[in-house]
Amino acid sequence: MRTPASPQRILAIKLADLGDVLNITPALRALRQGFPHARLDALVNPHTVPILEGSGLVDGILVFPKTQFEGWRVLQPAAWGPLARLTRQLRAARYDTVVNFHHLTTRLGRAKQRGLVRMTAATTVVGLDNGRGHWLTLKVPDHGFGYKREVAYWLDLAQALGAKATDLSLHLPLSPEEQARADALLAQHGLKPGQFAVFHPGSGGFSLARRWDPVKFAALAAALYRRHGLPTALVGTATDDAPAVLAAQQSPLVDLSGRTTFRELAGVLRRARLFVGTDSGVMHLAAAARTPLVAIFGPTNHRAWAPWTPYSPSRVVRLDLPCSPCAYVGHQVGQREGCAARTCLAQLSVDHVLAAVETILEADI
Repeated sequence: MRTPASPQRILAIKLADLGDVLNITPALRALRQGFPHARLDALVNPHTVPILEGSGLVDGILVFPKTQFEGWRVLQPAAWGPLARLTRQLRAARYDTVVNFHHLTTRLGRAKQRGLVRMTAATTVVGLDNGRGHWLTLKVPDHGFGYKREVAYWLDLAQALGAKATDLSLHLPLSPEEQARADALLAQHGLKPGQFAVFHPGSGGFSLARRWDPVKFAALAAALYRRHGLPTALVGTATDDAPAVLAAQQSPLVDLSGRTTFRELAGVLRRARLFVGTDSGVMHLAAAARTPLVAIFGPTNHRAWAPWTPYSPSRVVRLDLPCSPCAYVGHQVGQREGCAARTCLAQLSVDHVLAAVETILEADI
């Protein structure tokens, strides 16, 4: 298909979570550099705004609370007012190009994405096509989850418009003031740059099935302290598993969960010697901070969402079971919450993860 004329007003759509928006930042950077005179806006969920705010990657940020319109709630009368306001906003912006940073996985999801695109009246719509994207005007083949990394898929969309990436890194949203606040918090707890590890025992609210046993996190922290003298800081939200890790504490642990903003957490991660966590937005933020990291995967597809670290060391730890991964495989959602036994994580030992940690620490010397 012929590449359209150079866009003048571009809308990037990514109504997803923190890690998902971090993963489109290399493509946004390519679009920004490829079309420096075009206006580039992003349509995102409210909680992901801090990733793009003040980044220089986009000119404007449009906010739409997609999580309030999940399932068939989008058809209820309460949704009509916000949808009408969004329609007026999108039409007034006069976008000529839309980049849809979503897979066309479910029937309802496809319908909502197509509806959003139609609100813009854009003449060029680029997106991934798994055979159900007839409404796209510029189609990039979608070979399924895990055929290539998500970041690579999104870079393909930018390239379809003629924008090539020169910097493949994830964008790190952090100002000097935010780094200073993170440094002050670390100093308050006696944690010195490069002399502590960060563990994230949670997984966000999307799927609790991605979490590893908190007792094993505590045992891993004890092994790190015993072998390398590294204390561990626990991060995340108040709903992550920090209390359970602290209850099994065998070595110095500092609980920073719920004590940082998203950007301040980036500052904490930047100062860490090592990050260990499961598939989550915090894991992707550690990748953006170029912190040496070990990512623990269970039901979800590591071939799609492994940490994107072209310029820093990382390892994925998982059990290579015949049934794993079972979520987001091919063109299907699959078992988003895994199976009842969650064997892929239940049988993943501390020694298995520790071996990967040792490899990362040795490579980072």
